Amino acid sequence: MLINTKNVGEYSLLGQTRDDAVGEAFDKVAKLLGLSYPGGPQIEKLALNGNPKAFVLPRPMTKDNHLDFSFSGLKTAVLYTLEKEKDPSEDFKQDLAASFQEAVAETLLIKSKKALESEGLNQLVVGGGVAANRFIMNKFHENLSEIDIFSPDIRNCTDNGSMIAITGYHRLKKGHSDKKIQVRPRWDLSEI
Repeated sequence: MLINTKNVGEYSLLGQTRDDAVGEAFDKVAKLLGLSYPGGPQIEKLALNGNPKAFVLPRPMTKDNHLDFSFSGLKTAVLYTLEKEKDPSEDFKQDLAASFQEAVAETLLIKSKKALESEGLNQLVVGGGVAANRFIMNKFHENLSEIDIFSPDIRNCTDNGSMIAITGYHRLKKGHSDKKIQVRPRWDLSEI
């Protein structure tokens, strides 16, 4: 998701995934490559010795005027690339992992740049599993040097419980004290 956060409880959704989220795409590509779960760290490790330019993979929706994401086509491109190779070597898998990771990083970077420009912002917070990927974070820092980039310590990047708890803390500080909790797997930000 790309969200303009004006204050605690004041959010504007700029873009979101239309299918697979980034983490899902990493998990599914990892499975295709025979790697274990969770896929993000496994792909990042495999990609370390790979060539990110070895395979030309799509950068989904980067030429569109909206800020939504789609990673299912990228995942499918990896599948088709793998299917063409009868017996993929370790080098082949390293290159494919590196090329996939590069495509994801560039897609996130392009969309983030568009969001920052369209909203006139100079600060970016990167969270979740994306912030745990050093390759992606390095891409952000290299290509957005004029922007202040913030991210949690890597040990907190994948812990949804701590993210939910800190949100609750800030909501309580603002005087929100909901007495009932309704479980919603998909909850629109405008309702928070």
